[in-house]
Amino acid sequence: MRIAVDAMGGDFGPQVTVEGAVKAAQEYQVEVLLVGAEELIKKEFSKHKISENRASIVNAPEAIGMGEGILSFRKKKNSSIRVGARLIKDGQADALVSTGNTAAVVYISKKVLGSLSGVDKPALSLLIPNMKGLTLLLDVGANVDCRPQHLEQFAIMGQIFMENVLELKNPKIGLMSIGEESSKGNELTKEVFEKLKASSLNFIGNVEGKDIYSGKADIIVTDGFIGNVALKVSEGVVETLFYMVRNEVMKNFFAKIGYLLMKRNLKKMYRKVDYSEYGGALLLGLNGVCIIGHGRSNVNAVKHAVRLAKDFVLSKAQDKIQHEMARVFQVGGEAQA
Repeated sequence: MRIAVDAMGGDFGPQVTVEGAVKAAQEYQVEVLLVGAEELIKKEFSKHKISENRASIVNAPEAIGMGEGILSFRKKKNSSIRVGARLIKDGQADALVSTGNTAAVVYISKKVLGSLSGVDKPALSLLIPNMKGLTLLLDVGANVDCRPQHLEQFAIMGQIFMENVLELKNPKIGLMSIGEESSKGNELTKEVFEKLKASSLNFIGNVEGKDIYSGKADIIVTDGFIGNVALKVSEGVVETLFYMVRNEVMKNFFAKIGYLLMKRNLKKMYRKVDYSEYGGALLLGLNGVCIIGHGRSNVNAVKHAVRLAKDFVLSKAQDKIQHEMARVFQVGGEAQA
């Protein structure tokens, strides 16, 4: 299996992406293709010992910065993101992992690879731990402006994903809103509510932000603007909470003793909510496997993003989703009754 890694992506570039990709290649027994500026990658690559059949460099002389816009996406034909996507299209890679500019990865991968039949907008989907298991939240940042049919498609894709990848039959689907009542929300959520209510999906109604972690719904559907804000707020709360715990512990001798006794369990709990452990989000609905990681991903996050890509390829979920999408959708993206 070959996983293309955008070595120029993220806030730290090759220094982090190369090390994370190399560790993934060694630990998960995959071949990584490091895509980016050859000389910069070689400099980092030389610091690690790895067999030649586990890692190689694919030169891409251009890179798209985190703050660049659509003109750069179009103009830079040899960017690391575009070259990585072409590797999938040409059959030279099974998946792409990037911690770079999210908008660029979404735009370019869709242009190069296309969407699955019946999908207007691929959605960034993320499995989040809850009190009972896992919740699939989508979209978490790919589409900030959505129409009702897009959220309906997200719900259907989410159901197919959960049934075929997590083997969860008839998953419960919730719609993110500002209240549980059907009358709550904006015009988008109200219209989506009616669409999902009339569908054959196991729609349980509106859910609130707190329900991301309650386990009330197996799938929560929202537009990328709300989803991304919810995700970033959650990450901020987790980091702030653990920072406050550490500070309070240092103020009291007996608290330090309690911390030492609980340290192992606290680490286990932190790993469950640490973004670097889940690696990245899957761009669901794309005609290819693409994992988009956090811009500030560390080595561990890059490593786990490669692992996530490998797991998704091995599950053959892409083929299952394509088959189900073709069955569920008619030409033009309208769901069958």
